[in-house]
Amino acid sequence: MKRLGVLGSMVWDRIHARDGTDAVVEEWGGLAYALAAAAAACPPEWEIVPIVKVGRDLEDRARRFFNNLPNFAIGPGVKPVAEPNNRVELRYVDQNRRVEQMSGGVPPWTWPELEPIVRNLDGLYVNFLSGFEMNLETAQAMRAGYTGTIYTDLHSIFLGIDPDGVRWPRPLDSWREWLRCFDIIQVNEEELGLLAFAFGDPWQFAAQVVCDEPRCIFVTLGARGAAYIASEWYGAGPLSWRRQHVIPPSIVRPGRVITRKFEPPQGALDGDPTGCGDVWGATCCCALFGGASLDDAMRQALDAATINVQHRGATGLYERLIGRVAA
Repeated sequence: MKRLGVLGSMVWDRIHARDGTDAVVEEWGGLAYALAAAAAACPPEWEIVPIVKVGRDLEDRARRFFNNLPNFAIGPGVKPVAEPNNRVELRYVDQNRRVEQMSGGVPPWTWPELEPIVRNLDGLYVNFLSGFEMNLETAQAMRAGYTGTIYTDLHSIFLGIDPDGVRWPRPLDSWREWLRCFDIIQVNEEELGLLAFAFGDPWQFAAQVVCDEPRCIFVTLGARGAAYIASEWYGAGPLSWRRQHVIPPSIVRPGRVITRKFEPPQGALDGDPTGCGDVWGATCCCALFGGASLDDAMRQALDAATINVQHRGATGLYERLIGRVAA
């Protein structure tokens, strides 16, 4: 079987004012959404290899979550640590805006820890759910040492953190070096603006970037759907790429890109947006690694995100995504 690594942080969420209610909900968030979506979207000839550090305070609960998902290869990639697990207070301001406050936090991965885990993977999905999954030096070592294709959702790498744990958006230092560590990039519209902070037009910026190192950028647009900007060198798809085959930037003609935008299949829906980007990305990644075209992967990802927005939390999400449980 082929093996897809899924790297990120399990987060225990306390959610306030979701759906405009006073109830406080506690549940798994973070990588749990992506894992549930990957389990649902994983092609039959693939298995999922979770790569996550879990605080011992929530280790048993995390393992129960993993054990309820099929096609998982639980091994050294699930690493218990002494530090308390990541916990986040989410306070919704409206349907699309929220304030995050993080406490706890597992230590970042190092390349010597990751190298034996990723060595035999056929593809790798990295979701920066805390922003502290690895530092730039580790990401660069991983890019140099791992020859497969890496899909990444940059997400919380754009979030600073104050002494009280409150997260706030900021431009990304060393953005060029970060982007060169990955083949496929996912950001939302605000994050694309932060990437292009010193450049100007964010969409022109994206067109320039995919003619340099990454071959494709996906931009999620909330209720308006999603778009992609792909290099003309996207070729036959991610599994055909290897680092020694990357077209040197010096011979790529800037501006030669392919771009498409897709609307949600059912239009804008009321519901819970928590985890939609993670479900979208994991579904899109699995579809691409399974051989789907960019357009088909986008459609599958939008379908999954539409289901997620009508679901509450990551528990039971896999069953909902595969149609085992109705709305």
